[in-house]
Amino acid sequence: MYKHILVPTDGSPLSLKAAKEAAALGKALKAKITAVYVSVPWMPPMHEDAYINGMSKVRAAYDKNAKANAAKALGKVKTIAKAASIACEELHVQGDQPWKSILAAVKARKCDVIVMASHGRGGVASLLLGSETHKILAHSKTPVVVCR
Repeated sequence: MYKHILVPTDGSPLSLKAAKEAAALGKALKAKITAVYVSVPWMPPMHEDAYINGMSKVRAAYDKNAKANAAKALGKVKTIAKAASIACEELHVQGDQPWKSILAAVKARKCDVIVMASHGRGGVASLLLGSETHKILAHSKTPVVVCR
């Protein structure tokens, strides 16, 4: 049965509900969890002068904020896993297409099931959930448990 569960998260209540399901499954199966947070990479402005004239500070702020958001979201999943007494690794990756980054994490970490939410609530959540779930269902060779 499953021994390594991948849980994509954005820190939203819906993704945390999926994390709780993953933790319950992990506890029942004596499996571990890897929580993954996908950030969209920095996109510099088209005009090169704008980048030279201070955009490096904007990029640094963007990267710092992305790391902070990832740490917060991943920390919530780690807390859920700890409460269930199961191991949890944290993974923050960047990718233009979150679903591809999630599937790459599954392969790299040798996960044997994905547990994720069915749809987002807008904003950053919509980058990771909803249509991303559909893409993962369409392209994944790994079983997917979808939580509502």
